[in-house]
Amino acid sequence: MKAIIPAAGLGTRFLPSTKCTPKEMLPVLDKPVIQYVVEEALEPAEVDGAIIVTSPGKPELLSYFQPDRSLETLLRERGKAAYADAVADAGGMPVDFRYQYEPKGLGHAIRSAADACADESFLVLLGDYVVPARDICTKMLEVSRAHGGASVIAVAPCSPEDVSRYGVISGDRVGSICGAETAGDEEPGAVWRVSGLVEKPAPEEAPSNLYIVGRYLLSPLVMQLLKDQKPGKGGEIQLTDAMARSLDCEVMYAVVIDPLSGYDTGTPSGWMATNALMAAADPRFSDAFWDAIEERGGLKRA
Repeated sequence: MKAIIPAAGLGTRFLPSTKCTPKEMLPVLDKPVIQYVVEEALEPAEVDGAIIVTSPGKPELLSYFQPDRSLETLLRERGKAAYADAVADAGGMPVDFRYQYEPKGLGHAIRSAADACADESFLVLLGDYVVPARDICTKMLEVSRAHGGASVIAVAPCSPEDVSRYGVISGDRVGSICGAETAGDEEPGAVWRVSGLVEKPAPEEAPSNLYIVGRYLLSPLVMQLLKDQKPGKGGEIQLTDAMARSLDCEVMYAVVIDPLSGYDTGTPSGWMATNALMAAADPRFSDAFWDAIEERGGLKRA
């Protein structure tokens, strides 16, 4: 199974920082955002490689995931073995690349990797959402196995006024993943059978307040439907529209996750908050982080 990671956007909201540095290469603690997503994608045993869909103007992504023996050697000669190991780990990941030459939407980006997926199910992980526990894909695979290999998406509840920012599902609660039998309909672990999907609905038209959080396990049919998918919201080829069409032929499920299980790095404020929250929680950095905050007269650690 392959995992597709779309990373072709311009990073407009981060300009001028992203004029020379891809948004996906902005650091969260000691690694770029994209590495967290690749590591998560490769966590399930079923996944044997990640496909990053990028644009021709981002050679930094390709360079980052290639071996750099000279740098590794130099670091080891200087007694910096841990840094050399980190460089080797990044350069040794099973990552391949495809190109999206025109910005035609998420569905178009996914279709750019069709040749890598053959006729098997595939994962999609959006590149601006970091999940430190790396457990969402595992949960989706668990639900899929329990329902004959069906497509599964991860969803989370949001406030009604925020539904217009997301793809939203309609459907019915049909069960729970293991260990979450007492979960409410919109609590983590609840499993829904999806009856419809709407891309960025107006609040008064939203069928629910469960939105897709950027993690998908999709059947080969969805990839096939993307081939002739017409532009939708915003004049772009929407993945959500192809998924909605697939419901005419096969079932799809959704598993509810904790909305706080991941960190959104897609905006400057989200990226800054992610760095602060993860630094405060990481034992490698937390003491120095809080010392720096307190030195400036900021918040006190709990």
